[in-house]
Amino acid sequence: MKSKQGAMEMSVGTIVTIVLLMSVLVLGLFLVKNIFSSAKGAVDLTDQQLTKEIQKLFSEDSKVVIYPTTRYVEIKAGKSEDVAIGIKNTGKTSSSATSFSYTVTAGENDCGISPQEQLSWIRLGKEKTNIPIAIGDTEGLRVRLQIPEGTPLCLASFDVTVQAGGSSYDRDYFDIQVTA
Repeated sequence: MKSKQGAMEMSVGTIVTIVLLMSVLVLGLFLVKNIFSSAKGAVDLTDQQLTKEIQKLFSEDSKVVIYPTTRYVEIKAGKSEDVAIGIKNTGKTSSSATSFSYTVTAGENDCGISPQEQLSWIRLGKEKTNIPIAIGDTEGLRVRLQIPEGTPLCLASFDVTVQAGGSSYDRDYFDIQVTA
């Protein structure tokens, strides 16, 4: 009788241990998923948070930065995400340009779509003019992209051209990976 009772206690102890370990595993997976999904793009940042993130990215010589810093955003078909463009006025004198503009154009893609169709993914922020930026200051701007349902899984590049006072200032790019 004692061996049956000992075996029963050991079985209950094993089951409790397995349940506890599975709970810890599920909580760990949930935590890892939340950590990695929170660093996707600029869509969840407030304007103030976005400005702080962009200011962190600028080095001494940088004129334009893209957030996220990887210049790579995954977007599910039918969903939207934001990409941020940071512009810094690196002028040294009061005669330096303080009015900026930018344009986002379609780069390469392996989606089998036209550049016009690729540009139609941009819902807001395709271009902006007359952006006042004082010397030494920065400005953060959002580009909202929405991928239509039925878009094939592919990679598309977008070019960002910044002008200061009507002349070329700097260029950068970002990539969009369409996922299922």
